[in-house]
Amino acid sequence: MTISAASNPKRQLRTEIRRHLRDGSLASGPVCAAVREWLAARPGLRIVALYAALAEEVDLLPLVGWDPNRRWVFPRICGRVLEFHEVRDVAHDFVAGSMGISEPARSLPVVEVSAVDVFLCPGLAFDGKGGRLGRGGGFYDRMLAKARPEAIKVGVCHPLQRVADTFTEPHDVIMDVVIS
Repeated sequence: MTISAASNPKRQLRTEIRRHLRDGSLASGPVCAAVREWLAARPGLRIVALYAALAEEVDLLPLVGWDPNRRWVFPRICGRVLEFHEVRDVAHDFVAGSMGISEPARSLPVVEVSAVDVFLCPGLAFDGKGGRLGRGGGFYDRMLAKARPEAIKVGVCHPLQRVADTFTEPHDVIMDVVIS
């Protein structure tokens, strides 16, 4: 997919990717299995941040039941920042959150961003240099800027979300790995 660097290339890319997601085949199973395999090869990553998927995002919830010895943390929107809470029971630990996204209940244990070993990050598109195009709110970029330098940032997406260029800007945080 090629997008010209016109007046607002990120907006154009978001529109194009959303259209492809509506029209495409979105099977989370193969991507979730690839993430599981990646994590299995890295048993030292004990605190894993993931997300409750929107309809067009890769659903990673099956990972929580796969390895109960890891700590699985999910974001909750608190004003302009993401706060992470530990989730053990995906059937009961979520509530309807802001922006139509399921979030962990406020009563669940808070885990500081600085404690997270690996961040599994959603996005609308990812490029070969680790660039990530989010939804435009900046929540993940602001949060990842506060992560430990050695924390691994993993973009997770459907194959059709891989693009040549996400038009990265100075405030955008680069992924260390992209799994599709």
